Amino acid sequence: MSGHSKWHSIKHKKGAADARRGKVFTRIIKELTVAARDGGGDPDSNPRLRTVVADAKAANMPADNIKRAIRRGTGEEPGVSYEEVTYEAYGPGGAALLIEVLTDNTNRAVGEIRHLLSKHGGNLGTTNSVAWLFAKQGHLIVDRSGVDEDAFMMAAIDAGADDIQEEDQHWEVVTSPEAYESVLEALKQAGIEPASAQLAMLPQNYVKVEGTAVRQILKLMELLEDHDDVRHVWSNFDIDAKEIEASLA
Repeated sequence: MSGHSKWHSIKHKKGAADARRGKVFTRIIKELTVAARDGGGDPDSNPRLRTVVADAKAANMPADNIKRAIRRGTGEEPGVSYEEVTYEAYGPGGAALLIEVLTDNTNRAVGEIRHLLSKHGGNLGTTNSVAWLFAKQGHLIVDRSGVDEDAFMMAAIDAGADDIQEEDQHWEVVTSPEAYESVLEALKQAGIEPASAQLAMLPQNYVKVEGTAVRQILKLMELLEDHDDVRHVWSNFDIDAKEIEASLA
């Protein structure tokens, strides 16, 4: 990343990633329900469900909540039906946005997201207008404090990590989707607990955002991620580290 900060690093620095417990639980319950609906209720045979269950446990969600969400997904208990939708958009400075949504009302969701975009210098795009700029990859953030660098590097590389980058006080690990779980498990076996781990839609190239557009794009990202129906927001903006520090002041 060489002197530049991307959104996943900014969130980590701010401590803002999934900061509100209620928001975390709502999101995870939706994801558990959809994962169980689409792939069955057994985490051992449903990799997506297995990943979400791990997220739920990491967030200290009670076991009964996890079981009920899975049972709603498999139809064993009544519950709300959610749809998965990905909206493509442009933000301030020409940055591309992928907005992943889990909602029980797509008309409401798209209306509210369109309003947020238009109010903060963005607009919805057409299908495939920006999706081609992103690729699904495993993404892990590991704090460098108290971690033996050699042990970390050996565990990640031997398990199949594609790339490791040093950024401020942490490392970022990128993997193929197929190697993601192996790398995550290898780090945990080495006694290294990532601060963040997920399958992400990472940009394959970046758009430089400068000046007043910096605060605009960061504010828009926060508002979108704070929306109750939004799972993730991915963007390809590139902002100079000094401008990031100024915007956080």
